[in-house]
Amino acid sequence: MNIELKLYASLSSYLPPGAKHHRVALDVAEGTTPAQLIDDMKLPKEACFLVLRNGVYLTPDERETRPIKEGETIAIWPPIAGG
Repeated sequence: MNIELKLYASLSSYLPPGAKHHRVALDVAEGTTPAQLIDDMKLPKEACFLVLRNGVYLTPDERETRPIKEGETIAIWPPIAGG
C-alpha cells in the first residue's frame, strides 16, 4: 500500500535518495505500524520524538498498535530545543 513519509530536522538524512522537501512516497506492507516503519527505515527510536498520522499526534502506544492505512501520511520530528 502507498503512504507518504515526512522526516524533519536531523531525521531527514534517513530519507532515501530522490526524496524531496523532507518527504517520500513509500510502498509498505498491509498492517505496518508506525513503529515498524521506524524500524524498517532504520531511524533511531530515541530520535523519533513526535510522530503524527495525518497531522494527529500518536502516543508511543498507538505507534505500536495502530496500523497505517493506504494513503496516510506519517510525519516524524526529533526532539527540538530552543528558547
